Parts: sequence; structure tokens; C-alpha cells
Amino acid sequence: MARTTTTAGRSRKAPPRPVEELLPEALGWLQRNADPEVRAGMARYAIPSDHAFGIPVGELRRYAKELGRSHELAGALWENGAYEARLLAVFVEEPALVTPAQMERWSRDFDNWAVCDTACFHLFDRTPHAWSLVDRFSARSDEFGRRAAFALLASLSVHDKAAEDARFLHGLELIEAAAGDDRNFVKKAVNWALRSIGKRNATLHAAAVEVARRLADAEAAPARWVGRDALRELTSAAVVARLAKPRPKKAR
Repeated sequence: MARTTTTAGRSRKAPPRPVEELLPEALGWLQRNADPEVRAGMARYAIPSDHAFGIPVGELRRYAKELGRSHELAGALWENGAYEARLLAVFVEEPALVTPAQMERWSRDFDNWAVCDTACFHLFDRTPHAWSLVDRFSARSDEFGRRAAFALLASLSVHDKAAEDARFLHGLELIEAAAGDDRNFVKKAVNWALRSIGKRNATLHAAAVEVARRLADAEAAPARWVGRDALRELTSAAVVARLAKPRPKKAR
């Protein structure tokens, strides 16, 4: 974490610490905070534990704040390969410095839903390249690479407040095209994206419900599950009532 020093009555931030210093410190922290019981329980959530320490995500996020943002440290942590090291890499990375090539490279390493979703929800969707990667990832053949398209789309529906409806309407087309994928982690992310888009506003809700109804009547069992599960939430009284409320006007 950058320190503050004082010179002639003026405060200034200390220069950023080099990755050669930060990386062993971070890896040491991971080793000291490893919990075998947490590690053993990861299998219940379909998270591989053969290269993990066993540290709750909340603790990782708190430690990331202590470390501060560092593009160099993020890259080094990701290359380490350990489960928590990669989550920590996501939390300390600088979104403005992330390139499409890095997003492609990291996504090729996704081997579980937790790293995939954390990268999409806490980093990828904050970059200027996010929307172009949704289309690119949706054409992937690997399970977690394709999941990333819809995890990213769901994340954008929550975090990109300025995005126009047209982007999400295109996203619904991608959802409908992928809904027949019977791989568990793709299917669940497609469903997540459909529900998230449908809760964004009344216009997108109507479009998402229409897609969900078509999928609910589809021949393919995965598509039927996606559609029926999404309909349960999107047509619930709570969602319908929330979307019916007038949106507050923005202050000028």
C-alpha cells in the first residue's frame, strides 16, 4: 500500500513499491492465512482445491485494499496460478491498463466458475473493451471461456449504467443462440444474463420475457430450463412491481 510522507509541511504519496517487493509479501500472506478446512470445503462449490490455500473471498478483498492497485503485481499473481492468487490479481489490477489481449489470455486460464465470474464482475466489465469481448467470448468452444461471455453480460447489466438498451437487446440474441448449450456452467451463466438484463428496465424486461417464453417452449432441454427458470423470477410480483415504479429524474 502506498505510504504518505511529509516534506516541508506538505504530504505526498510515496512512490509505488516494486513488484519484486510486493509479490513475495503477497504470497507470504496467502501462505500464512491458508485454512485447510476452507480448502477442504471448496469441492462443495465445484471449485478445484488442488492449487488453493483456502482463504475466504472477503479476506482477500480486504487484503487487496491494503496492497493497493498494481498492474505489475496483478500480472505476477495471475502467473502464480494458485486459486486465491488469481482472485487477488483481479482485485489489485488497474482496469485502465487492462488490454483485450490480457483479457483473452486470462480467460484462457479460467478453469472454474469462481475465477471466471470474479474476473468478469470485478474487473473485465470495468474496462473499455468489455462489450467487444462479450461477442468474442460467446463464440468460444471451451466451457469457461463461453461462460465468461454471459457472466460479463450479466455484470455489465448491473454496472454499466450508461449503456443503451440496444447493447442488451443484442445480448439477448446471444443468449438465445447459446441457450441450448447443455454444459452446466454455460447454461447457468446464460440464465444469469437473461435474468439480469430483464431486471434492468421495463423495456428490456419485456424483451427478456419474450425470449424466456420462447426458450421455455424450445425442444432442447437446456433451453427450456433457462427459459422457465428465468420466467419465474422475471414474472414475479417483486420484479414487476419494482420495474413499474417511475425512475427518479437525474439532477441537472
